[in-house]
Amino acid sequence: MALGASVIVGLWGGTARELAAAPWFVLAALALADIAMSLPLMRRKALELSAPTEAFVSEAVPVTLTVTPAPPGLIARFDWPEGLSGPAEARFTGTTATLPARAVRRGVWALGQVWLEWPSRLRLFDFTPRLKTKAEVRIVPNIRPVQSGQITTTVMSTLYGVKENRAIGEGSEFHQLRDFTRGMDVKTIDWKRSARRRSLVARELQAERNHHVILALDTGYLMREDIAGLPKIDHATTAALAIAWAAAVGGDLVGYYAYDVRPLTFVAPQPGRLAFARLRSWTASLAYAGRETNHTLALTELGARTPKRSLIIIFTDFVDTTSAELMIENIGLLAKRHLIVFVTLRDPELEAMADHPPEDLDGVATLVAANQWVQDRRLVLERLVRLGVTIVDARPGTVTAQLVSAYLDIKARDLI
Repeated sequence: MALGASVIVGLWGGTARELAAAPWFVLAALALADIAMSLPLMRRKALELSAPTEAFVSEAVPVTLTVTPAPPGLIARFDWPEGLSGPAEARFTGTTATLPARAVRRGVWALGQVWLEWPSRLRLFDFTPRLKTKAEVRIVPNIRPVQSGQITTTVMSTLYGVKENRAIGEGSEFHQLRDFTRGMDVKTIDWKRSARRRSLVARELQAERNHHVILALDTGYLMREDIAGLPKIDHATTAALAIAWAAAVGGDLVGYYAYDVRPLTFVAPQPGRLAFARLRSWTASLAYAGRETNHTLALTELGARTPKRSLIIIFTDFVDTTSAELMIENIGLLAKRHLIVFVTLRDPELEAMADHPPEDLDGVATLVAANQWVQDRRLVLERLVRLGVTIVDARPGTVTAQLVSAYLDIKARDLI
């Protein structure tokens, strides 16, 4: 505005040219007055940041900022670390502002610095100091399904409740003898003991306990891909922790194994509750690798380390039938000795693309690519089923429930 006034006065000419600098003097006077009036607003600010020290991945992390004194129109601009996602700025109500963040990566993340911004009295200036904080948030795998008690209740009621009493004769481990009554399976009669007692007695069997359950986690670059706002590896670790707890309640031993381009970690099966605590600590420190997975080396090593027949649950992913060929071949070799559960995540966005009618040529290309992806996945999973592998192909929100259900079905049918 001052520049425009100066140009007009200068073009007018004559004695008016002497007044061309007047708008600038007025502007300078206003600026000095604004600074003088804003001096109370420029006092040093005390920043207090409140956030939980630990949070589960995929859950909300409320971050509260308190600034004293808080000038009118105060805004906080936040530089979020990689492990947290939230709004870029927040407006203060009084002296506080709340930023609804979300945990999206495991690890320890420092909430390092905050930029504050507020206008001067006449709104000619903006003050933008940068304040540092020492707050940290540790993002760990989500064990909310375990904490809720739902898994414990489901496993206890299924394996030790009414269902087990009805499953007489379906197990593989001797439980007790009981008098034979009409309606019982004749095959359960123990003829030698019946001859000694001179009355029919039957063997009551129960499912064998202390099976070995191995959780094999692929940490290669395909598992870094985001689905539903989280990397696939984080969905996998949540499901792995849930099934480890289910196995602990079910009386089985749990081991775990990680691999990408080479085998990384192998821990032999241990009593479930002890293994769960170690597994939780271990999964919290799993790195987001950018290397390609070598299924041949990794699964061969796993087979050599597990001589006893075990339930092996493999969390992995694949792109197409060509890249999955070696994976299928090596899983088939493992399936000759062990019972394999293959866990993979479906991508809701790609499935939606396959169902969405195209509107232009780009849409046609997207539809063809999405349908090819769906078809390739179907072919790979069908081949694994023919090898005797149990498939858990689920969307991110349902993978834990489907995996626990598959485990309980395996236990009830005594397939290990």
